Amino acid sequence: MPFHQPDSVRYYTFDSLDEAGITHAIFTRQGGVSPPPWASLNVGGLRGDDPARVTENRRRSFQAIGRAPQTMYDVHQIHSTEVICATAPRPLDVPHRKADAILTDRPEVTLFMRFADCVPILLFDPRRRVVGLVHAGWLGTVKGVVNAVVAAMQARYLTNPRDILAAIGPSIAAHHYEIGLEVVVQVQQAFGEDASALLRPVIAAPMPSLPPSTASQLFDLWAANRLLLERAGVKHIEVAGICTACNLHEWYSHRGEHGQTGRFGALIVLK
Repeated sequence: MPFHQPDSVRYYTFDSLDEAGITHAIFTRQGGVSPPPWASLNVGGLRGDDPARVTENRRRSFQAIGRAPQTMYDVHQIHSTEVICATAPRPLDVPHRKADAILTDRPEVTLFMRFADCVPILLFDPRRRVVGLVHAGWLGTVKGVVNAVVAAMQARYLTNPRDILAAIGPSIAAHHYEIGLEVVVQVQQAFGEDASALLRPVIAAPMPSLPPSTASQLFDLWAANRLLLERAGVKHIEVAGICTACNLHEWYSHRGEHGQTGRFGALIVLK
């Protein structure tokens, strides 16, 4: 996964999408104008940062890849399985729709989302010429937002899942992602017999007679979303393998910075 730094803005791309000729970027936190605790390329408008600085950071991000901010389609991310098929950029005076996956087959539309530990998933169907962007935290993962977006690609664009190129971006790694019993149960319900491969204990159960699910667990969001993609029929999956909580100089991390942080951007567009 190479990085690029045409100016002060630094961003990463995926080899598979680069080879396919798809313009995309996962922006680091470097190259913006925001002060701490949002330093510096914060594109999240709901984190307490000055809106003017957020707007400038978004402008710099789009400029770095040669796109106009006016081409952006973004959403209000709510940890759901809602999928929107965008046919035009979102006018600035039109309220955000609530969703956690966006698709488009229009080159004039730039899909854009914000992250700080949750998993960015980029999708491209080279046969039907469709791109997608997904936001998957633990809740979106167990709800199956990946399944929803692949199903939407099939229904709306007649995509064959085997054609999809999928890329799982920088996000929190399992060794930094401890979850409690309530979430463990939801993971077990969502993944069934595969859940044991996605969870591992943090601490021993209080008593030897109690099952492992009574203790906190570490949850592997990368493996979980890869498994969901494979279950949906996707064969070509690239994983960045970069932990946001381990690399705070590059990425925002909600857990790594105890909630006092910004959001980095991810985008994808057809050429």
